[in-house]
Amino acid sequence: MSDWKKDVEVLVHQGKISVPYSWTVGSTLSRWYCELRDNGKIWANRCPGCGTVFVPPKPKCIHCYQEPHDWVELPGTGTVESYTVVRYEEPKLHPRKAPFVYGLIKMDGADTCLLHFIDEIEPEKVKVGMRVEAVLAEEREGNILDIKHFRPLG
Repeated sequence: MSDWKKDVEVLVHQGKISVPYSWTVGSTLSRWYCELRDNGKIWANRCPGCGTVFVPPKPKCIHCYQEPHDWVELPGTGTVESYTVVRYEEPKLHPRKAPFVYGLIKMDGADTCLLHFIDEIEPEKVKVGMRVEAVLAEEREGNILDIKHFRPLG
Protein backbone atom coordinates (compact mmCIF):
# COMPACT_ATOMS: atom_id res chain seq x y z
CA MET A 1 0.00 0.00 0.00
CA SER A 2 1.44 3.40 -0.95
CA ASP A 3 1.64 6.46 1.31
CA TRP A 4 -0.83 8.63 -0.59
CA LYS A 5 -0.35 11.61 1.77
CA LYS A 6 3.08 12.47 0.39
CA ASP A 7 1.59 12.86 -3.08
CA VAL A 8 -1.23 15.21 -2.00
CA GLU A 9 -0.94 18.99 -1.72
CA VAL A 10 -2.13 20.09 1.72
CA LEU A 11 -4.62 22.94 1.57
CA VAL A 12 -5.83 24.94 4.56
CA HIS A 13 -9.22 26.61 4.65
CA GLN A 14 -9.56 29.53 7.06
CA GLY A 15 -13.04 29.80 8.52
CA LYS A 16 -15.08 30.48 11.62
CA ILE A 17 -17.69 28.30 13.25
CA SER A 18 -20.43 29.79 15.39
CA VAL A 19 -21.44 27.42 18.17
CA PRO A 20 -24.35 28.72 20.26
CA TYR A 21 -24.47 27.30 23.78
CA SER A 22 -26.05 27.78 27.20
CA TRP A 23 -24.77 26.95 30.66
CA THR A 24 -25.94 27.32 34.21
CA VAL A 25 -24.52 30.09 36.37
CA GLY A 26 -24.94 27.83 39.40
CA SER A 27 -27.01 28.23 42.54
CA THR A 28 -25.00 31.15 43.99
CA LEU A 29 -25.24 33.44 40.96
CA SER A 30 -28.80 32.26 40.23
CA ARG A 31 -29.83 33.53 43.66
CA TRP A 32 -27.99 36.82 43.02
CA TYR A 33 -29.54 37.39 39.60
CA CYS A 34 -33.04 36.46 40.82
CA GLU A 35 -32.82 38.95 43.70
CA LEU A 36 -31.63 41.62 41.31
CA ARG A 37 -34.35 40.83 38.76
CA ASP A 38 -37.28 40.30 41.12
CA ASN A 39 -36.55 42.74 43.94
CA GLY A 40 -34.02 45.20 42.53
CA LYS A 41 -31.57 44.39 45.33
CA ILE A 42 -27.82 43.87 45.10
CA TRP A 43 -26.55 41.20 47.45
CA ALA A 44 -23.10 39.90 48.36
CA ASN A 45 -21.98 36.87 50.30
CA ARG A 46 -19.55 36.66 53.22
CA CYS A 47 -16.99 33.96 53.89
CA PRO A 48 -17.40 32.48 57.39
CA GLY A 49 -13.65 31.78 57.59
CA CYS A 50 -11.93 35.03 56.65
CA GLY A 51 -14.91 37.42 56.50
CA THR A 52 -14.35 38.53 52.89
CA VAL A 53 -17.53 39.95 51.32
CA PHE A 54 -17.88 39.10 47.61
CA VAL A 55 -19.87 40.90 44.93
CA PRO A 56 -20.74 39.26 42.68
CA PRO A 57 -21.09 36.43 45.18
CA LYS A 58 -18.79 33.41 44.99
CA PRO A 59 -19.55 29.72 45.61
CA LYS A 60 -16.10 29.33 47.26
CA CYS A 61 -13.87 31.84 49.02
CA ILE A 62 -10.84 32.63 46.86
CA HIS A 63 -8.70 33.03 49.99
CA CYS A 64 -9.56 30.13 52.32
CA TYR A 65 -11.84 27.97 50.10
CA GLN A 66 -14.78 27.90 52.51
CA GLU A 67 -18.35 28.28 51.27
CA PRO A 68 -19.63 31.85 51.82
CA HIS A 69 -23.18 31.18 53.01
CA ASP A 70 -24.00 34.47 54.79
CA TRP A 71 -25.78 36.92 52.48
CA VAL A 72 -25.44 40.69 52.90
CA GLU A 73 -27.63 43.29 51.19
CA LEU A 74 -25.57 46.14 49.73
CA PRO A 75 -26.80 49.74 49.47
CA GLY A 76 -26.05 50.07 45.74
CA THR A 77 -23.35 52.70 46.20
CA GLY A 78 -19.60 52.42 45.85
CA THR A 79 -16.28 53.87 44.78
CA VAL A 80 -14.52 53.70 41.41
CA GLU A 81 -11.26 51.78 41.96
CA SER A 82 -10.16 51.77 38.31
CA TYR A 83 -11.67 52.35 34.88
CA THR A 84 -11.02 52.34 31.16
CA VAL A 85 -12.59 54.34 28.35
CA VAL A 86 -13.50 52.27 25.30
CA ARG A 87 -13.20 54.36 22.15
CA TYR A 88 -13.76 51.81 19.37
CA GLU A 89 -16.79 49.98 18.01
CA GLU A 90 -16.92 46.20 18.35
CA PRO A 91 -20.62 45.22 18.26
CA LYS A 92 -20.00 41.54 19.00
CA LEU A 93 -18.02 42.38 22.14
CA HIS A 94 -19.40 45.64 23.46
CA PRO A 95 -23.10 46.15 24.13
CA ARG A 96 -22.70 49.94 23.89
CA LYS A 97 -21.60 52.46 21.33
CA ALA A 98 -18.20 54.03 21.90
CA PRO A 99 -17.06 55.98 23.75
CA PHE A 100 -18.14 54.42 27.03
CA VAL A 101 -16.56 53.57 30.37
CA TYR A 102 -16.00 50.22 32.07
CA GLY A 103 -15.27 50.69 35.77
CA LEU A 104 -14.23 48.52 38.69
CA ILE A 105 -16.67 49.48 41.43
CA LYS A 106 -15.90 48.60 45.05
CA MET A 107 -19.38 48.61 46.45
CA ASP A 108 -20.00 49.84 49.98
CA GLY A 109 -20.00 46.84 52.29
CA ALA A 110 -18.01 44.61 49.89
CA ASP A 111 -14.32 43.69 49.75
CA THR A 112 -14.20 42.92 46.03
CA CYS A 113 -15.01 44.93 42.92
CA LEU A 114 -17.77 44.63 40.36
CA LEU A 115 -16.93 45.40 36.72
CA HIS A 116 -19.66 47.49 35.11
CA PHE A 117 -20.51 50.55 33.03
CA ILE A 118 -20.15 54.09 34.35
CA ASP A 119 -22.55 56.47 32.61
CA GLU A 120 -24.35 59.81 32.97
CA ILE A 121 -20.93 61.51 32.93
CA GLU A 122 -18.46 62.45 30.20
CA PRO A 123 -15.76 59.74 30.00
CA GLU A 124 -13.04 62.36 30.53
CA LYS A 125 -14.58 63.34 33.88
CA VAL A 126 -14.52 59.83 35.43
CA LYS A 127 -11.93 59.62 38.22
CA VAL A 128 -10.55 56.95 40.53
CA GLY A 129 -12.12 57.53 43.96
CA MET A 130 -15.34 58.91 42.48
CA ARG A 131 -18.49 57.89 44.37
CA VAL A 132 -21.18 56.18 42.28
CA GLU A 133 -24.58 54.54 42.62
CA ALA A 134 -26.22 51.70 40.72
CA VAL A 135 -28.99 52.50 38.25
CA LEU A 136 -31.28 49.51 37.68
CA ALA A 137 -32.90 48.70 34.35
CA GLU A 138 -36.65 49.28 34.27
CA GLU A 139 -37.27 45.83 32.80
CA ARG A 140 -34.98 43.25 34.37
CA GLU A 141 -34.25 39.80 32.94
CA GLY A 142 -31.98 38.13 35.48
CA ASN A 143 -28.51 39.04 34.20
CA ILE A 144 -25.72 41.54 34.89
CA LEU A 145 -27.39 44.15 32.65
CA ASP A 146 -30.23 44.36 35.20
CA ILE A 147 -27.83 46.93 36.63
CA LYS A 148 -28.05 49.38 33.74
CA HIS A 149 -24.93 51.27 34.84
CA PHE A 150 -23.40 53.24 37.69
CA ARG A 151 -23.70 57.03 37.82
CA PRO A 152 -21.89 59.66 39.87
CA LEU A 153 -23.31 60.49 43.29
CA GLY A 154 -24.04 64.13 43.97
